[in-house]
Amino acid sequence: QVQLVESGGGLVQAGGSLRLSCAASGRTVSSLTMGWFRQAPGKEREFVAVINKSGGSTYYADSVKGRFTISRDNAKNTVYLQLNSLEFDDTAVYYCAARPFGPDTAWRGYNYWGQGTQVTVSS
Repeated sequence: QVQLVESGGGLVQAGGSLRLSCAASGRTVSSLTMGWFRQAPGKEREFVAVINKSGGSTYYADSVKGRFTISRDNAKNTVYLQLNSLEFDDTAVYYCAARPFGPDTAWRGYNYWGQGTQVTVSS
């Protein structure tokens, strides 16, 4: 079993930055592909970014490409999502997710989920 705990969300003005963290326990994160997803009120959960097990490959949703950066520190069993140039439409609950297979952009493909952290961007 894998437990994921997100942190780092908050209220920020448009154009600002945040760094989200996802701490994993129960299994070494180096054996897991890690993804970030988000869900705004009234909308479906959507893919944000994914990083492969070694950290050598990343993939982003078009809406965040060039603004968000996913990274991982396998020694700390932690994955990060750096959010820069935040926009009002980035407001959502952000979820960390993990899967033992290769990268996937579909949220249904992930086995483990954190509880989510709220990101609110004021315009």
